[in-house]
Amino acid sequence: MIKQVVVTEKTARLSESNCYTFLVDSSATKIDIKRFVESYYNVSVKRVNVLKSMSKSVRRGRVVGATLERRKAYVFTKEKIQALEEAS
Repeated sequence: MIKQVVVTEKTARLSESNCYTFLVDSSATKIDIKRFVESYYNVSVKRVNVLKSMSKSVRRGRVVGATLERRKAYVFTKEKIQALEEAS
């Protein structure tokens, strides 16, 4: 369901306001993500925002390819997730 935690400068700023960003499976729903985060990290979730970034075509010389489609979830919690705070 959750593939990995996204760690960037933007997500570091968001984590100060108890918002954490995850790359999730394309079939995962907001309710699935909320239940997983609540059970795995033992926190209460206020809300979940999900966005899907479409793939873009790229060229490397004559070779044409595409970037991957991704689905991100912004999870807003009532308290900080200690495991993610210690890792960053």
